[in-house]
Amino acid sequence: MIQTTWIALVLGVWSSLYLLDAFLKSHKSWSRHYIHFLDRTGLAISICQLRWYSTFLNRTFLRIGQWRPNFLKVWFTCGVVFGLLAMLLSTFLLTLLVINTFRKQPVEQQILTPVMPGINLPASQVSYYLLTLLVCGILHEVGHAVAAVREQVRVNGFGLFLLILYPGAYVDLYTDHLQVVSPIRQLRIYCAGVWHNFVIVIFSVIMLVLLPYLWVPLYTAGNAVAVTYVTENSAVSGPRGLSVGDPITSVSGCHVRNLDDWTSCISFSMRESSLGHCMAIDLVKSLDTKDRNLSISGKSEALDCCNSTSNTHLCFRFHVKTSPENKFACLPARSTTDRPMCKFQSDCYIPNVDMVCVYPSVDNDTRLLQVHHGRKPPLLFLGHPLDLHYSVSLSNFVPRFSFVPVGFPDMVETFSKYLISLSGALVILNVVPCYALDGQWICSAFIELSLRSTIPDRDTRGIIFTVILLYGTGLLFVNVVIAMWTLFS
Repeated sequence: MIQTTWIALVLGVWSSLYLLDAFLKSHKSWSRHYIHFLDRTGLAISICQLRWYSTFLNRTFLRIGQWRPNFLKVWFTCGVVFGLLAMLLSTFLLTLLVINTFRKQPVEQQILTPVMPGINLPASQVSYYLLTLLVCGILHEVGHAVAAVREQVRVNGFGLFLLILYPGAYVDLYTDHLQVVSPIRQLRIYCAGVWHNFVIVIFSVIMLVLLPYLWVPLYTAGNAVAVTYVTENSAVSGPRGLSVGDPITSVSGCHVRNLDDWTSCISFSMRESSLGHCMAIDLVKSLDTKDRNLSISGKSEALDCCNSTSNTHLCFRFHVKTSPENKFACLPARSTTDRPMCKFQSDCYIPNVDMVCVYPSVDNDTRLLQVHHGRKPPLLFLGHPLDLHYSVSLSNFVPRFSFVPVGFPDMVETFSKYLISLSGALVILNVVPCYALDGQWICSAFIELSLRSTIPDRDTRGIIFTVILLYGTGLLFVNVVIAMWTLFS
C-alpha cells in the first residue's frame, strides 16, 4: 500500500510538472517570458525528466585540463590500462554468471543487483542512494571533460538530469574534434569516467579504514554505544525512556561495548529467561502488595498477582525450601531490580539470612530487561527483546561533547559504503562493450589502436566491432533479466 502511494505521488508530480510546462509554453501572455527563462537557465522539461545544461564550468575544465599536462597524461594513461583490464574482467564475470545460471549452479552473490526504493532499499537510506548516484555521476563526467581538454577536444557544456527519481550528469564534447584524435587519445577520454569511479572506490575504502582514528578527538568507541534515534510512541520513548545521545553500557548485566555486543546481548536475552534478583524473604513479605486474602501458588511461572493495577509494581515468583511450588509477590519493580542479579537460588547465599531469588512472572516471550544508559536510572523494559532492538538506532561512536552530532560518524560511514558499492557497480556496468555505454567507445578505440596495422580493411574491423558489441549488449541484457528475476522471485 505504501509503495503504491509513493508511485502514485511520483507520477502525479511528474504529470503536473509536464502539464505545467506545456501550459506555460502555449499560453500567449507567458510563453515568451517562460521560454526565455528556460533558455537563460538551461532548464528543459520532458516526460519524467528534468535537465539542466550550462557552459558555466567550461573555464574550470579548461584550467584543470591545462594543469600539469605531463601528470595528467600519466594519470589518464593509467585509466586506459585500468579500463581495458576492467572490460575483460567484467565481461568474463558476467559471462560466467550467465553460464552458471543456465547450468543451474548456485550463485552466492549477484554481480549486478537492481536497487529499487521500497523493495530492497530502505526508505531511510534513499537519500544516501540518490546523493551517491549524483556524486558518482558528476565525478565520472568531470573525468571525461578534463581528459578531453587534456587531449585538445573542446567541451561544449556540462549538464545534470533527474530521470523520475534517479539523478545523473553528462558532458557534451565536440564530436568533430573527438573523431580526428588518435585512438590512444580517444581511449584516455573514454576511460577517464570509469577510472575516476575506481578512484572513488579506493578513496572510500581508505576513508572507512581511517574513520575510527579520525573520530578520536570528538568521539569515544569501545566502551558503549550511543542512541541515535528512538521510535516515537515505542516502549522505550518518553521522559523516562531512552534519549538521543544516551550511552548504553549494559543490558541486564550483559556489557555493551559496540553494536556487535548489543546484538549479542539481545540474542542472549531471547534465549535465556529473565534473570532474578536476590532478596531476603522477610523483605519480600514486607514489600509484597498482593491482596492478602488471595493465596496464589502453583507450578505456573507466569501469573499476574498485581492484577495490572500499578505502573510501578510487577509480579515476581520465587520458591522457599519448605515448598517446591512457586510463590508469588507483587513487588516494586525499580527497587527489586536494583538488587544483585541471580540465575539460581544458590547465587543468593548469605550466612544466617534466608534469601530467595525472585524472578519476573512473565510468559515465555516476555523479558524484564534493565538497560543502563549513562548516569540516568536504568530503563526497565518489559516485553519481547526484539521490540527493544527495533525501537532504537545505535552507533559505535559516543560523542565526547554535547555539541557534537550523534549520528554523524554513521552517516559518513554509510555514505562511504554506498560510494564503494555504487561506484564499483558503475565501473562494471560502463566498461561492458554495450550500446550507449562507455564500453562501446572504449571497444571501438581499442580495436582501431590494436588492429589497424594488422587488419587494414576498415569494414573488417567494423564487423569485429559489431560482433563484440552485439555480444556485450546481449550479455548485459541477460544479466539484467537474471538480476530482476532474482529480485522479484
